[in-house]
Amino acid sequence: MALKIRLARHGSKKRPYYRVVVADARSPRDGRYIDHIGHYNPLLAKTDENRVHIDPEKAKAWLAKGARPTERVARFLGAAGLWEWKHGNNPIKGKPGAKALELIEARKGKEEARKAAEIEAKEAAKEAAAAAKVAAAEAAEAEKVAAAEAKAAPKEEAPKEDAPAAEATPEEKPAD
Repeated sequence: MALKIRLARHGSKKRPYYRVVVADARSPRDGRYIDHIGHYNPLLAKTDENRVHIDPEKAKAWLAKGARPTERVARFLGAAGLWEWKHGNNPIKGKPGAKALELIEARKGKEEARKAAEIEAKEAAKEAAAAAKVAAAEAAEAEKVAAAEAKAAPKEEAPKEDAPAAEATPEEKPAD
């Protein structure tokens, strides 16, 4: 039977309180346990002496019987001088999983496509601006040519349509 020294959660919702217990490794987290050897209240300040309390005699006895602490309890026992706790090193833990890598690759593809579309749009805008410049230059040149032709051509008077009639009809003559 594999024995673990671990935390069993108690307390209410969003107000955790843990018991440090010795239990069979196969039993549920909050289920049956063999012995209660301390408590842990994470809501208290880290400097508070009541935050973690472990009975050292019981802990030593269970460690001598072969019980192994979990990572969190090993920290507590290390702080009490009952267990040699070393900081773990797991470089693989921080790496993304297979599904996350697929999502990253998909995002890269979308980002590259978006950048290519932006570049194409900028080039199209540059070409349109250049075409507009050429068209404006051609229109200005055409205006200059038309203005030069207008100056060179003799001025012709356009017939006046709204000129006052010299003679008024007898019906329209004012009566004196």
